[in-house]
Amino acid sequence: MRFVTYTENDGDIDSDGGDRVGVLDADDLVHALAPGIRLIDLLDDPQRLHNAADNALRDPRAVHPYASLRLRAPIPQPPTVRDFMTFESHVEGVARMGGPETGPPEQWYEAPAFYFTNPYAIHGPQDDVRIPPGCTRFDFELEVAAVIGRGGRDLSVDEAESHIAGYVLMNDWSARDLQFTEMQVRLGPAKGKDSATTLGPVFVTPDELEPYRAGNAYNLRMTAAVNGTVVGEDLWSNMAFSYAQMIAYASRGTEVRTGDILGSGTCGGGCLAELWGRRGLDTHPPLAPGDTVTLSVEHLGTQTCRVTEPAERPVGDLRATSHPHHGGRP
Repeated sequence: MRFVTYTENDGDIDSDGGDRVGVLDADDLVHALAPGIRLIDLLDDPQRLHNAADNALRDPRAVHPYASLRLRAPIPQPPTVRDFMTFESHVEGVARMGGPETGPPEQWYEAPAFYFTNPYAIHGPQDDVRIPPGCTRFDFELEVAAVIGRGGRDLSVDEAESHIAGYVLMNDWSARDLQFTEMQVRLGPAKGKDSATTLGPVFVTPDELEPYRAGNAYNLRMTAAVNGTVVGEDLWSNMAFSYAQMIAYASRGTEVRTGDILGSGTCGGGCLAELWGRRGLDTHPPLAPGDTVTLSVEHLGTQTCRVTEPAERPVGDLRATSHPHHGGRP
């Protein structure tokens, strides 16, 4: 099954009041569920999700051509967003920004590392994306995220896969200069990553993808383009860790909950930073206002987002105040 969330508020993406959920059929028609139903409300029970889809296909509240809709993120307000690093070629390529002999650290192979990013910064697959304030090296990241259905705690790898309700295409927009600067204090990323995460267009249940299962994911092509020129491609199946491993690690000593987003991390060739690491900073300019980023994954759809000017606002001096007993630098 394939679901979308769309708005009926004349493109007002800041209002949830007009959000509707629909089922996308093979003819690219969206069959609407009843008003007020959110996709997240259906995820914790696979049978409820299937029944909602069957009812909408049999007796839709409305039918819309897919191409006519203003699409939202399938889960516009996820409880949490965790982003992992599971593609070895990406990790190796970006690491080369530190030198040609630099590779993934040994610890990377021990467990699927992740960080929490900002659930308040979710964008839809057609939304413009502002360059973050103070950023001069803006970038995208092509990923696929799993969406949690049933919640759980301390899940084993064998248990974890059954907790996946579906998958969505994800773009973890990245302010590289801010990211690399703030991570020098051995913390982060923070402002380098929290301005925008684009999800969608389509939420796809695992049964739809089962014929393509391979490796740790699915044998489906992932493609990134800037202004119509392809800059990177990979196969989703090239993940070095499985989603089951990711969920098991995320739930260790804590919970994963319905609607949580777990990003795969960038695929090989799925960002400009990897190109900069492999070929030098002059290989491709950072994203600039007016650029269009198009990300695609077979069977998960395509995002097309335009980059816009930052909303600069002075915040005052953020530097630490020198302390006489610790020799701090003003």
